[in-house]
Amino acid sequence: MHLFSYIFLTALLGSFIVQWTLLYRHRNHVRLHKDNVPVQFRDKVPLSDHQRAAAYTIAKSQLAIVDLVLGTLLLLLWTLGGGLQLIDTQWRSLGLSELWTGTGVLLSVMLVSSMLDLPMALYRTFVLEERFGFNKTTVRVFITDLIKSTALTVLIGAPLLALILWLMGNAGQQWWLYVWMTWFGFSMFMMWFYPAFIAPLFNKFRPLENTELKARIEQLLTRNGFASQGIFVMDGSSRSTHGNAYFTGMGSNKRIVFFDTLMNELSHEEIEAVLAHELGHFRCNHVKKRIGLMAVTFLAGFALLGWLIDKLWFYTALGVDSSSTWMALTLFMMVIPVFTFYIQPLMSWYSRLHEFEADNFASAQGSATDLIQALVKLYKENANTLTPDPLYSAFYDSHPPAPVRVAHLTKQSETIG
Repeated sequence: MHLFSYIFLTALLGSFIVQWTLLYRHRNHVRLHKDNVPVQFRDKVPLSDHQRAAAYTIAKSQLAIVDLVLGTLLLLLWTLGGGLQLIDTQWRSLGLSELWTGTGVLLSVMLVSSMLDLPMALYRTFVLEERFGFNKTTVRVFITDLIKSTALTVLIGAPLLALILWLMGNAGQQWWLYVWMTWFGFSMFMMWFYPAFIAPLFNKFRPLENTELKARIEQLLTRNGFASQGIFVMDGSSRSTHGNAYFTGMGSNKRIVFFDTLMNELSHEEIEAVLAHELGHFRCNHVKKRIGLMAVTFLAGFALLGWLIDKLWFYTALGVDSSSTWMALTLFMMVIPVFTFYIQPLMSWYSRLHEFEADNFASAQGSATDLIQALVKLYKENANTLTPDPLYSAFYDSHPPAPVRVAHLTKQSETIG
């Protein structure tokens, strides 16, 4: 085997060991603390709810371990096991142009990967989520969503992939820069396009009808100079009892979306506090910062791919016999997460900083106490554990763990008060 084969296998084994260890620690830590509600939550969260959240977290961790094992084995089968080479050979045998051969290979890999992930998705939805009372998705809705998402992948993905492959083969030595510009432009377009035109294909969105709550929200938005296309309630309950709220879109298509499940659980004051937190991400320029970081990261990635594309060892070391633009792109997308996995703690830390800043903003806009009450209700309703393993949380969690976040908000409340 080539030296890069050993480097890849070492990185893959290392990431597997780290992920397995963190999941094992997390599962055991939650199990160890399942019979004791953290002190700051004892007057807010009953022991039965705490134990339910622990059981749910343990079940998800066990499923994640299975998913990790299967995902690692599948990656090895795709690469060194010859899976990609098999698909490439089949498409080449059709005698099509390089552009359509490459597009066919990429779409085939994406669709086969989706099919291989289907059993886990079915188990997660109809067994795990069902067991804990969260699932509201019917088999019909699941199949309909699958057909829609597959159709969108082909209708939107095929032209985009064809354009990228054409640029890779015809735009000269700096093709990677043009591909990055195309990808970035497409990403910005989809941020604008998705909320108004794609999301409604999967969920129903109705304007917020409660005039009192709508007035509170509009006052909050006006006070902060934020304009949106509207405030909508989404039928999240048609698929799950989990609740959430979010800002989406950009430019003229910015929207505020509440899950209908959330509307049923929180008071108007608590909903306003949750919205103030989300608004804080915009006012603190978190969205712009994340877009900028994403743009720089992908620019570096495409530049690296531009260097690798002419290296025959990159292909042969990963189980592919011949070089091509489409196989370079496929291998890179599959293999790069093995190496970028090691910067996950840094990305999680950066995200948690933004969450603290958004909480600070929400506290200044209204009541930190209302946000605490809203978060506690969401922790209970979504069965989020209050006792995550500290190392697991530091590595993965984009939001601060519940005790840390509530303690921070309590301090903010005391300072403002």
